[in-house]
Amino acid sequence: MVKPVSKIIQAVLPSQEIENLVLDRAITFEVPLAPKQIQPSSIDLRLGSKAWRMQASFLPGKAKKVETWIDQLAMQEINLNDGYILEKGSVYLVQLQESLDLPEYVEAQANAKSSTGRLDLFTRLIVDYGSEFDTVSHGYSGPLYTEIAPNSFSVFARTGIALNQIRFKTNNSFSMERLKKIKNSEETNNNIECLMPLTKSFSINLKSQHGEVVGYRAKPHTDLIDLEKVNHYRAEDFWDKVTTRDDRIVLDPGAFYILSSREYVSVPPQFAAEMAPYLSMIGEFRVHYAGFFDPGFGYSTDGSLESRAVLEVRCHETPFLLEHGQTVGQLIFENMLDKPKVLYGKELKSNYQGQSLKLSKHFKN
Repeated sequence: MVKPVSKIIQAVLPSQEIENLVLDRAITFEVPLAPKQIQPSSIDLRLGSKAWRMQASFLPGKAKKVETWIDQLAMQEINLNDGYILEKGSVYLVQLQESLDLPEYVEAQANAKSSTGRLDLFTRLIVDYGSEFDTVSHGYSGPLYTEIAPNSFSVFARTGIALNQIRFKTNNSFSMERLKKIKNSEETNNNIECLMPLTKSFSINLKSQHGEVVGYRAKPHTDLIDLEKVNHYRAEDFWDKVTTRDDRIVLDPGAFYILSSREYVSVPPQFAAEMAPYLSMIGEFRVHYAGFFDPGFGYSTDGSLESRAVLEVRCHETPFLLEHGQTVGQLIFENMLDKPKVLYGKELKSNYQGQSLKLSKHFKN
């Protein structure tokens, strides 16, 4: 277990420290961990058997448990052991197989997995006494729940499927000497200039010299998607191709798009990265629903690996023009407490390493 020392800077726990949390029963689970459930800087969270169809989304607030709101807002209790269709336009709540009993110096942050976001499957973590989605305060002890709101496609879900992931942070175990050591490491590349949390802007890729596809737009009426089926569905049954002759597109209100960044993203082993929250100042649209990058994403020591960020884009009330190279968001690089013993795309089989424009793993390549 990470030992608390003097407070210097917040750091993300690597895979080996997550394993220690499991050994110390700070992370517990109903059934044994699945192979590769622990990622380089996060752990996948699996759906339990108990689920509810809800009247509305909610936050418990500082004085209430989640079960209090289940009693007030649940319209139907669901058993996911045999699978169940989560219908587009509805809100569901599922208790997860994992629970937490965190030390006082460890907190956590959750996000949707990449495949979840690319299906326009809006997923957020909720905890007892929580006043923010996807946030677990230091020292939290209790169950975990996920809210699921399918927006573009109805999906078939079953117990054990992982739709979101959680990473753990400590404020008390990262010395300034260690920061200086990593800063001087030859592994630091890709113009990352400092070890304090660093922000980099990214822009949209809409360059199409010969009529290439620059994105996909979800079709409004489709069949459902079974979340356990990988490399199974034909893209044309669920998506319209987006092309352009003038390197720009107009986003339609309410439509959901898969686009990509113009820049390549490289996350060295001593960092994790996250897309910054949507800012209304840059336009009436949202550019991501699952924006977390594990250490090793797009990374190679010689810089030869090229991986773009795939963006889940939804336009709001008014049509909005996007041009190639237009800034649409930011990446925040966070310090790792230590280099993970496994890296994204190397020791692990990773679906999106070296990606350009790519749909979720459920669709045929």
